[in-house]
Amino acid sequence: MDPTVFFDMSYGVYVVSAYDAENGRSTGCTANAVMQVTAEPETVAVSINHVNHTHACIEKEGKFAVSILAETSKPLIIGTFGFRSGRDFDKFAGFDAREVDGIKVLNDACGYFVCEVVQKMETATHTVFLGKVIAGERLQKAAPMTYAYYHNVIKGKTSKNAPTYVKES
Repeated sequence: MDPTVFFDMSYGVYVVSAYDAENGRSTGCTANAVMQVTAEPETVAVSINHVNHTHACIEKEGKFAVSILAETSKPLIIGTFGFRSGRDFDKFAGFDAREVDGIKVLNDACGYFVCEVVQKMETATHTVFLGKVIAGERLQKAAPMTYAYYHNVIKGKTSKNAPTYVKES
């Protein structure tokens, strides 16, 4: 099996956030596996690695938010949310953000939505959380960042916890 076949699939780049009750603040992680499932009712799915702190927070709180990154979003967002743990670091510190339904979302984004978990599916390494959208807003009319743009233009790396991670040989 050639795992690079998945490189041709279309993905976006997002920050999935949740409230971290243990630390009394929002946390989040960079994600590329987010998709709209239905328009009525508005429902989305996100895939989060079991080892991510954000995963534990979504499990505990039953709610998550998604910030849709733009091509113009600061690349530092991806590194901060993708390569550091929220267990011991406030990932939102230094970023312009707002709180919606108890969870922070980034203002440097195309938009955001907040979801209540309605169902989940377990895989060997990730949980796919199905969420009913309870809030959302477009923040700017910018081109959404694709995973291809992130790799080809920004020259970004893939976190080992991402569903699309392939170990370099």
